[in-house]
Amino acid sequence: MQPCELSLADASEAIRTRRLSPVDLVESVLRRLELTQPRLNAYAAVTAERARADARTAAREIAAGRRRGPLHGIPMGLKDLIDVAGVPTSAGSRVRSGRPARADSTVAARLSAAGAVLLGKTHTHAFAYGLTTPQTRNAVDPGRIAGGSSGGSAVAVASGSATFALGTDTGGSIRVPAALNGVVGLKPTHGLVPRHGVTPLSWSLDHVGPITRTVRDAGLVLDALVGRGPRDPAPTAAPPATGGRPPAGSGLAGLRIGVPRAYYFDRVDADVEAAVRQALDGLRELGARLVDVDIPMARHVQAVQWGLMAPEAAACHERTLRTAPELYQDDVRVLLEAGALVPAVDYLRAQRARTLMRREWSRLFQEVDLVAAPTVPTTAVRAGQESVAWADGTTEAVADAYVRLSAPANITGFPALTVPVGRDPSGLPVGMQLLGRPLGEDVLLRVGRAYEQTRGADRPTRAAQRPAPGRAARPEATPVP
Repeated sequence: MQPCELSLADASEAIRTRRLSPVDLVESVLRRLELTQPRLNAYAAVTAERARADARTAAREIAAGRRRGPLHGIPMGLKDLIDVAGVPTSAGSRVRSGRPARADSTVAARLSAAGAVLLGKTHTHAFAYGLTTPQTRNAVDPGRIAGGSSGGSAVAVASGSATFALGTDTGGSIRVPAALNGVVGLKPTHGLVPRHGVTPLSWSLDHVGPITRTVRDAGLVLDALVGRGPRDPAPTAAPPATGGRPPAGSGLAGLRIGVPRAYYFDRVDADVEAAVRQALDGLRELGARLVDVDIPMARHVQAVQWGLMAPEAAACHERTLRTAPELYQDDVRVLLEAGALVPAVDYLRAQRARTLMRREWSRLFQEVDLVAAPTVPTTAVRAGQESVAWADGTTEAVADAYVRLSAPANITGFPALTVPVGRDPSGLPVGMQLLGRPLGEDVLLRVGRAYEQTRGADRPTRAAQRPAPGRAARPEATPVP
């Protein structure tokens, strides 16, 4: 195994025990980046010389006994919404092209203080307003989408051109690309990770979180990020540090895992459902108790998500949309213009509905300790595909399909973790989503880690020959005309 293929935890331990130098690790990752960038295009900008200089500094500090912690000397990518002083934050759009950031975002400053090494800025769908990241190609099958909007970060981690990365998540933008590329993505509790210096899309839905190769790695990165920042607009008390490890007594005996009767398994690819239910059986074998649950207010999810996101995004872009509309990509400009037309009363209705949804989800978590479900309803679609046709006769836009199962965690602000649980017969990754109580990241990491330690290599999962009653078969592709 080459250094670029190591998990964060394994690379960190090799550096700590002097079996691997940060210089050698960074050079290995940069070589992989050079090989994969022309084919996958995960990065918007690469800061190779800065990375090499920081790696040499890390090596000297560690040799002198001044190791800062598990991220010291570890190479990372940051989504191109996250400010790093002196490096442009283009947000995937000509609107912001060529403008260097004046100061570090809070998360970039914290990772720098932890000794992490910046490789560059990863591609995003323009202003994070999309679920495909069209600039970037899937790490498993370059003919398919990377997912978005943190597609560059997910592909960088999956391809070995970053040991970890940060993304942002407004309606699933960490979890969707992580699931489609076969890596781990964590959307923390809203406000747990500071967002100062991160280009906003929708301030009440935005989250910042890690994309990693393992669940343990996600815990290690989260520990470096959490806590109120000096200019944090949504302060939230930090949970106990995980150290990337499950807490003592981390068995799953007695843990109640909610399995949705509907919504999360409605209009879902048969192979995705088969892989997730197989993973649920594995959690039961580890001692967890599976409990059937109903998802509250499920039919309101899409309306509430768009009722919050569209007007907030339009407000964020009001000035530049008025003065330089031609610099926006067509798909993003249309969404922003539509958001500006949402009446204030509809936005207030969405906020009221969110309050009710949070209350009902909190009641749900009195019955169970977490909920487990598919992360996305289908694996990565082909690049350029605009919709999927389901077996029940409905057709759904690709972006709507991918956001449908991830949006509840953004509306409530509750934490959610996606872990890879297998592959479909085409070899495309399948993700399972774990959703928990506010500040319940430790439980999600505990369950994800327990599953991760017992699963074998990803194998194609054979779905039943026909869907169960009320279930959808594998969606048929609807190509772009």
